[in-house]
Amino acid sequence: MTSETLQKARDFEAHYGPLIPPEERPAFHATPTIGWMNDPNGFSCYKGEYHLFYQYHPYSNEWGPMHWGHLKTKDFLRWERLPAAIAPDEIYDASGCFSGGALELPDGRQLLMYTGVRRERTPEGLLQDRQTQCIAIGDGVDYEKLDTNPVLAENDLPEGGSAIDFRDPKIWQEADGSYRAVIGNRCPDESGAILLYRSDDAITWTYEATLDASHRQYGLMWECPDFFELDGTQVLFTSPQDMTPIGLEFHAGNGVVCLLGDYNGNTKAFTRRRVQAVDYGIDFYAMQTLLTPDGRRVMIAWMQNWNTVGAKPHGFRWCGQMALPRELHIRDGRLIQTPVRELEQHRGRPVIHHHIPVSGEINLPGVQGRIVDMTIDIEPIGRDSYRCFRLHVAKNGECVTTIRYRPDQSTMKIDRSRSGLHHDIVHTRTFFVRPRDGALRLRVILDRFSVEVFVNDGEQAASAVLYTPLEADAISFEADGTVMMNVEKYDLIFEEEDKAQE
Repeated sequence: MTSETLQKARDFEAHYGPLIPPEERPAFHATPTIGWMNDPNGFSCYKGEYHLFYQYHPYSNEWGPMHWGHLKTKDFLRWERLPAAIAPDEIYDASGCFSGGALELPDGRQLLMYTGVRRERTPEGLLQDRQTQCIAIGDGVDYEKLDTNPVLAENDLPEGGSAIDFRDPKIWQEADGSYRAVIGNRCPDESGAILLYRSDDAITWTYEATLDASHRQYGLMWECPDFFELDGTQVLFTSPQDMTPIGLEFHAGNGVVCLLGDYNGNTKAFTRRRVQAVDYGIDFYAMQTLLTPDGRRVMIAWMQNWNTVGAKPHGFRWCGQMALPRELHIRDGRLIQTPVRELEQHRGRPVIHHHIPVSGEINLPGVQGRIVDMTIDIEPIGRDSYRCFRLHVAKNGECVTTIRYRPDQSTMKIDRSRSGLHHDIVHTRTFFVRPRDGALRLRVILDRFSVEVFVNDGEQAASAVLYTPLEADAISFEADGTVMMNVEKYDLIFEEEDKAQE
């Protein structure tokens, strides 16, 4: 039965969501029906479609008591809006239904596992949140919370575990039919760890192991974990809070970390072999993955940053969007990310320029736009032929966002300082790129309010939200010195644009 709290949210979003015109949203990135969106939740396949839930506060574009919003898609690009799935309407989740996972049960129902938050007063008189893990089961639209919730609580934690920071279960089924979940937790040293739990029926859970811990090296609390095998390597994802910078690999603040290693299923031991950032841009957090029926590991994330969310354009009725879903691989011991291949089905007519010498700044005929898929290859003309290459996008006389590459330092920088938002927030990121004797390949995806850059066939990715007026659609190329450049650019066509082309 739908609670009064959930029905209120459904009525609100059904009334006000359709009032937002499509052109005020991205063309193919997931956004909330109305109001606030953060972490992706329950990213999973159910009855042949991909479901995406998300942290949701429908009543304003600010974070508030967390509900679960709900979307589904067949291609990761065109999103159907479904009614809000769950709301904070029980004692154990009255302060919020925090992040979690989802899966399809053998009987055809869909299970949601989430963190319930309740606020209690300590003996000292302070208010403090307590976090437990809860379950709701339904048919893909309507869900009932278990009478036995919570299914994991303080007494299910290992010694020294924190009931205050115990959240974000990611759940999956093993080949033998049993279930596993990884959950973020805080250790006695005040930094994060990832806990592994097991179940035979996805309802009753027992603690198995602590897979890995920060030990205050990679941030403090570890949120939003994911754990899976990829191309023969075990991958552990997490989003640490309060990172301190580590060279140019990890920036200060809330980060995204990929731990690559080996996993022994008998001893439940994960052995870390390599650590790298997942995204090197400005806006990317709380990733989740799913395994598609055709065997692809696809990742999505909140394309935003906790340090920048307070700065919003005036009048926006929604806040927060998801990154473009990415296919993942391991190559040469590194995580590789490329846009989902379905994006290529929405390409319009190509605009191709080959063997273009660039010295100074140039524009190319047919190369502009804000809903674009563009690949750029540059080659030096002789040794030390250029000192810097810049790509300028979302540009007019006042605004511009720049991607800059310096071959002598092997560094790339994203700079959105002039992207139309007049707030003193994080506007630049710099990161190392693997040297290729000055050669560089960029794939750049623009979608009205964002830019995502994939470097050298997915060796690195960098994301940033843009606030630039949509009429700023110029694209230009600039070299200090001389490079030879190839450009292949496509406008991306969706929905109303598709019909106009028929």
